[in-house]
Amino acid sequence: MSPKVVELEKLSRRCTELRRAGRKVVATNGCFDLLHVGHIRYLQNARALGDLLVVGLNGDGSVRELKRAPRPITPERERAEILAALECVDAVVIFDELTPREVIAGLLPDVLVKGGDWPGDQIVGREEVEGAGGRVISIPVVPGYSTTEILRKIREAASASRVEA
Repeated sequence: MSPKVVELEKLSRRCTELRRAGRKVVATNGCFDLLHVGHIRYLQNARALGDLLVVGLNGDGSVRELKRAPRPITPERERAEILAALECVDAVVIFDELTPREVIAGLLPDVLVKGGDWPGDQIVGREEVEGAGGRVISIPVVPGYSTTEILRKIREAASASRVEA
């Protein structure tokens, strides 16, 4: 596993030290199942907002609860390793809860980023971040890219190949 995949307690201490040194910590979260170009652009845009990008990654149990079976397609440790391999990602922390509230409260990033498909009043952690003097930013979603759409295309192609056979 990549050294960029860390436990919340260790990452929280690191973020505190970086903020004391004048560095800006950016955080985001998500399932990131079947990583696609929409995810990459989103993460690159998030990273551009600060000096360090931390990604809270939904664990397998929370993905199953949120997205339903057969999700996740890619197990949490593999998703974490893939995210950690990205140049724009500085740290990944896996969480099992349905929301990232504990992660966000533990990190208290200077900037919390979510995709524009999330209404501002529904962004988990907004109160904690703004209460600590940080800000919450929505980044527009890249149209036409989603894991759900990729899975639909795969099912459609599989169905078409069965019909042709």
